[in-house]
Amino acid sequence: MPLAAYAHRLVRLERTAAGLAAEVQLDHRIAGYDRLPSTATRRFALVPAGGRWLVAADDPVGSALLWDLGTVRAVHGRHSLVLGLAPEGDLRALAREADRAVPAVGAVWGAGWAGRLLLYAPASLDQLARLLDATAADYRNIAAVTTAAPGAPAAPADRILVNPEAYHGLSTLGRRVVTAHEAVHVATRAATRPWTPLWLSEGAADWTAYLGTGRTARLVAPELAADVAAGRLPRALPADADFATTATGLAQAYESAWFACDLVARRHGPQRLTALYRAVAAGGPPSSDRPADRAAVVDRALRRTLGTGLDAFTRDWRAALRAALG
Repeated sequence: MPLAAYAHRLVRLERTAAGLAAEVQLDHRIAGYDRLPSTATRRFALVPAGGRWLVAADDPVGSALLWDLGTVRAVHGRHSLVLGLAPEGDLRALAREADRAVPAVGAVWGAGWAGRLLLYAPASLDQLARLLDATAADYRNIAAVTTAAPGAPAAPADRILVNPEAYHGLSTLGRRVVTAHEAVHVATRAATRPWTPLWLSEGAADWTAYLGTGRTARLVAPELAADVAAGRLPRALPADADFATTATGLAQAYESAWFACDLVARRHGPQRLTALYRAVAAGGPPSSDRPADRAAVVDRALRRTLGTGLDAFTRDWRAALRAALG
């Protein structure tokens, strides 16, 4: 682990039958990637021995750290660092995909981001779940996920966590699209806010990732195409809840979001899509977290950048879906 900083802060100390238990915050920075420390909560078990206190256990509270799971290998790319427990060949392949994604994403979203990717590659789905403090089944079909707080440009660097079981089951193009998709989340982090709708953030990431692949709408959105052809035209843009890893119709949510962003880029140009994304960030926060108030922020951003409101955009999106996929 190329660590630039590593320090513990005591939060709580209490007596136990065997000695002491300490809750500790571990602050650490990855050299060349983290501007500020990333923090993890740990629980130390301390036992007396020969007039000293020894650490008998150091366990994660919540999410595990990568090195909790085994010996970490590091592979440095031109624009990336891959840290993992997977075989070295897999780490090098990830670095190549990341190095390919960075300039492609930068060509769309500009240079206002770090221009480098930090990837974590656990050796199994179960290890991924431990890193996320999640249930493995919830991420079985998710090839990768980016973790960081939205709207915090000075926060520690995003980590792209790869699910080896889903990722290696993809085609070469699929792996390329997934890596580029996650790279967009890194590039747009400073312009992503809690009120940014997931149809826009996930759709923009997919639109960028598929750019230049030559894939038609039916190839990019096969599940959605089947629904539309069967007369099941979506009535509204996907809600944030539709993107939950366990949501029914998850594929259709991503495909609908991609189609919406593709519609903006085709009709108004890619620059308007990126402008819309940033306008949503700049237009908030909403007056409350109610869906109507969040939608009002998006409506104002659409009017400012595209000259159309949310209701009209939704009608255009549904009509375009019917025409392209019906």
